[in-house]
Amino acid sequence: MSDTGANPIQVGLRIDVDTFRGTRDGVPELLRVLSRYGIRGSFFFSVGPDNMGRHLWRLIRPAFLVKMLRSNAPNLYGWDILLRGTLWPGTRIGDRLGRVISDTAKAGHEVGIHAWDHHAWQMRSDSMSPEELDRHIHLGIKKLEKILDAPVKCSAAAGWKCTEATLANKESYGMAYHSDCRGTGIFRPVVNGQPMTPQIPATLPTYDEMIGRDGVTDENFNAAMFDMIKPGQLNVLTIHAEVEGIAKKEIFDQFLEEAGRRNIQLVPMAELLPPLEEIPCGQIVQGIVAGREGRFCLQGKLD
Repeated sequence: MSDTGANPIQVGLRIDVDTFRGTRDGVPELLRVLSRYGIRGSFFFSVGPDNMGRHLWRLIRPAFLVKMLRSNAPNLYGWDILLRGTLWPGTRIGDRLGRVISDTAKAGHEVGIHAWDHHAWQMRSDSMSPEELDRHIHLGIKKLEKILDAPVKCSAAAGWKCTEATLANKESYGMAYHSDCRGTGIFRPVVNGQPMTPQIPATLPTYDEMIGRDGVTDENFNAAMFDMIKPGQLNVLTIHAEVEGIAKKEIFDQFLEEAGRRNIQLVPMAELLPPLEEIPCGQIVQGIVAGREGRFCLQGKLD
């Protein structure tokens, strides 16, 4: 990182790993490039069956079809991801690729849980019975703990899908923070009058939300992202192992190089947490995210 004499702008680096291919191919590439720049981040792994191909049924929804076409999804993600779990049972990621996950922690990165079954969580978590919700959360956390041989200290809900029941269930695991929503500042959601574990919301849009909108192309994507990173605010960048670790790895490499020149410091998300007593309370609400199809969890009003 360059030294300009001013304090660096800290950006929390959140890395979502949704799929078998992203874990197998994208994560090792990201570990290499992050090591080259001396950067650590927060990796959130899906550890159960990879059924992401079942999202193809959503093509009947016009908004989802437009997003798939705008982001050129087959080239961005690969046909093996887009079909996985449709013609054959989804591979259990943690069973086959546990070594990749443990190597990530050994390299000094923060490792948290993303999901047991990413597709099921993204599509049904808001309507799961209490028993099914508990099963998905428990299976994911316990599998990751077995891989790491250590407690899981953070989570990031797949697809930014979260309910009060989810928050209450995860409270029993004693984690340091969750990242289940989009927003602007760190806060503690209140459920039944009780402040929950702090939330560190994602603040910046993802590649697939930006590309093809408002004139954003691969050539100017990084410049558009840097325009949104500012001092004096919470900056949390979400990347995906399937995108920045595979299809768009050159763009991400260029981003990291330029970040150093701009005195931007990418850090694990836990390093953004202030003391608990300084974190305000707020709420999680449902809303829309530009460039993304459906409804998601957003940060509501702060106290």
